[in-house]
Amino acid sequence: MSRILVRGGRVLDPSTDRDELADVLLESGRVVSVGPDLRVDDVEVIEAAGCWVVPGFIDLHSHLREPGQEYKEDIATGGRAAVAGGFTAVACMANTQPVNDDPATTDFIIDRARQDSPARVYPVAAATKGLEGRVMTEMAALVDAGAVAFSDDGKTIMDSGVMRHVLEYSRLVDAPVITHAEDRTLVADGVMNEGAVSTRLGLPGNPGIAEDVLVARDLMLAEFTEAHLHVAHVSTRGAVELIRRARDRGVHVTAEVAPHHLTLTDESVTGYDTHAKVAPPLRSEADRDACRAGLVDGTLDAIATDHAPHAQHEKEVDFVEAPPGMIGFETAAAVTLELVRSGDLTPLEWIRRLSTNPARILGRPGGSLGEGKTADVTIVDPERAWVYDPAKGCSKSRNSPWAGKSLTGRVVATLVEGRRVYDVERGPLT
Repeated sequence: MSRILVRGGRVLDPSTDRDELADVLLESGRVVSVGPDLRVDDVEVIEAAGCWVVPGFIDLHSHLREPGQEYKEDIATGGRAAVAGGFTAVACMANTQPVNDDPATTDFIIDRARQDSPARVYPVAAATKGLEGRVMTEMAALVDAGAVAFSDDGKTIMDSGVMRHVLEYSRLVDAPVITHAEDRTLVADGVMNEGAVSTRLGLPGNPGIAEDVLVARDLMLAEFTEAHLHVAHVSTRGAVELIRRARDRGVHVTAEVAPHHLTLTDESVTGYDTHAKVAPPLRSEADRDACRAGLVDGTLDAIATDHAPHAQHEKEVDFVEAPPGMIGFETAAAVTLELVRSGDLTPLEWIRRLSTNPARILGRPGGSLGEGKTADVTIVDPERAWVYDPAKGCSKSRNSPWAGKSLTGRVVATLVEGRRVYDVERGPLT
């Protein structure tokens, strides 16, 4: 394997609190040395002046749609979109067809990713058979097959007894349980946040309390079982406060927030834009601001995209009928850099939430540029202006509220295990 020298960038490594202009030498899939003015012969050089050189982003929450819905996305296109967004590893949810609730499906995903994806792919297995919320999956067998966590994401485990047992058994296999926290009886037929905007548009509302109630239940069950609960796509100020209080009590809880819940509100639905339909829905300005504050103070550990591809014909229907979800790999960095420009996050803390914390939550390699660590590296030009055109992106799908928008900040190169897999001028290199 060739040696690569990433030269002259601003090296940001939260694992060591490093923030300095330096070179990074990569060899045999590992970080060999980090320091100013490294003198190395016989090496490929990547010039990084004016850019940030950071540990590869890790996405805790994505949907790659394979097996079963490859017309929306597959592991190959999803992996290419991931590295185009700077993600060297992604965790993919279990709501495939068939559901990833048995080791054979987990094996298939890992094997296909090994062959086709430039990004690492970590399967999240279903917590219950068929995502039906009734019968637990065989957790030990799924972990042996390569599952990194358990979740019925896209659906809610409404039965508290089942959720208790899922949490209890997760301790035996040392894997987090990722909760999609929405009380279905309160969501009912809601398709957007319940509030003034839903009233104005005449659309059925999904109230924030639907999320708060389930977050509260799952936090109490996590406290009771002493299991690791991870709260997916937090969207309400109530959920942020509940998680904050649980942390203070010593509950083993981690949490993520999506770029769209950090930057958009339910006003984006005006015009009945189905690209702004997600689950949980875009909330009020107060909820958005609470999510931002929770990310800044560490209540919310990570930024996760909830990349959810849908075909164009599926979104070009009545708002009520459209499936929820938006793609997010390729825009996540630019969208969330807003928090750095506003002064809410330092560059180092931004990287911590995109890389170091996700690696810690999953217990997987990455999140560090320390010597000897895996050479997963992302290079970001924080000032590069560009217009996002999903038709020119790597995903099969186009469902993004940022289509046609001017953005600032772009990933210019991505390396996985010391191999360059994406370059902004040439695209994915696999």
